[in-house]
Amino acid sequence: MKIEDFELAERMKFYKVPGISITFIDQGQISEGVNEGSLEKGCEKKIKEDTLFNACSISKFLTGMLVMKLTELGKINLDEDINKKLVSWHLPENKFTKLKSVTLRNLLSHQSGIKDPVNSFAELNSNYRAPSMIKLLEGESHYNAYPINVTYEPGSEFHYSDAGYCIIQQIIEDVLKKPFPQVMDKFIFRPLNMENSKYVISSSSICKETFSCGHSKHGDVVEDKYTIYPYSAASGLWSTSKDIAKLVQELMNALKGESITGISSTVAKELITSQGGKEWSGLSVFLDKVGNELEITSLGWGVGYQSMMVAFPYLNKGAVIMTNADLGVHQLDGIIGEIYQAWINS
Repeated sequence: MKIEDFELAERMKFYKVPGISITFIDQGQISEGVNEGSLEKGCEKKIKEDTLFNACSISKFLTGMLVMKLTELGKINLDEDINKKLVSWHLPENKFTKLKSVTLRNLLSHQSGIKDPVNSFAELNSNYRAPSMIKLLEGESHYNAYPINVTYEPGSEFHYSDAGYCIIQQIIEDVLKKPFPQVMDKFIFRPLNMENSKYVISSSSICKETFSCGHSKHGDVVEDKYTIYPYSAASGLWSTSKDIAKLVQELMNALKGESITGISSTVAKELITSQGGKEWSGLSVFLDKVGNELEITSLGWGVGYQSMMVAFPYLNKGAVIMTNADLGVHQLDGIIGEIYQAWINS
C-alpha cells in the first residue's frame, strides 16, 4: 500500500485526529513509514518518527514476547503452577485452583479464571501515586479495591484481564529479581534497537518534546494531557509505530528460525497458536483468518489514544497504526479501520 493513495489528511480532519504514525512491513522488512499531524491540537510541534504514543494494551504483545524469551531461557514454564514461581505474592488457593492450577499460558490467553474487579485498572490519578503490583493484587490501592482471586475454573472461559498481566509482571520480577522495565530492556528493547520505547508510571517521565498528547473524539486535549496507565506489563508502554513494527518483524524472523533475541521457531509458534479451544485467542495476541492466511492483532485503546498492530506472520507483512485520539468506537470503525481496509485490499 502506498499511503499517498489514501487521503490521510482529509480522513484525519474528518475524524478529528490530531496526530498519527503508521509503519508497514513488507516481505519481512520495514518498508514505509508515515508520521502526520501534531503532538497536540493547535500545536506547531509535529509528529515525527520518534514521537511516542500511549500503546495501552499493545503492551500485552510485548509482554508475551518477553515471556517467550524467558521460556526459551528456561527461566519460566508456560504450563507450571504460577505459585511455584511467585515469591512476593501468591494467588490465593480456592475450590477452583484445587481443580486446576493457574499457569502462564492461562494468564497470557485471558483464560486464568480471573475477572478484573469493577472499576479497576484506571488511568493514573494525580492525587495518588502509582501502586506496587503487590498492593494492586492484594486490593489495597486506589486502582483496585478488591483482592485478585480465581472465580471460575482456569481454562474454561475467556475474560480479558489486566490483573492477569499484572501477575505476569510480578512473576517476572520475582524470578529475575529486577524491575519489569529493566528485564524488557535487556531481553527485548536493546537487542531490537527499540530506542523509542519506555514504560511510564508517573508524569515526571513525560517529555513534552517527544510525547503526544491524548485527545477525545471531539478533538479536544484530555485532562492532564498525557494519560498514564501504571501497569507496565498490561498497559504501561509508550512507543512508536516503528519500534512496535520491529517487534513484529522479530516474531516473523523467529518463526523462520532467524530470531535476533534468540526465540526459537517452536516457542514463537506457541504465541500464535489457538489456546483453550478458543480459535481467536493466542498468547497475548488475537487470531483470525483472512482467506486461508493467519492474521494476528493487538489493539491499544485508552483515554485519548487508539492503536492497532496487525500482521500476517507467514506472509511477512504487517502494519502498526497509532493515533493520539480516542474516537469512542472500535478501531475498525474509525480511521484505523479505514487504513487497515485500504492496506489489506491493496
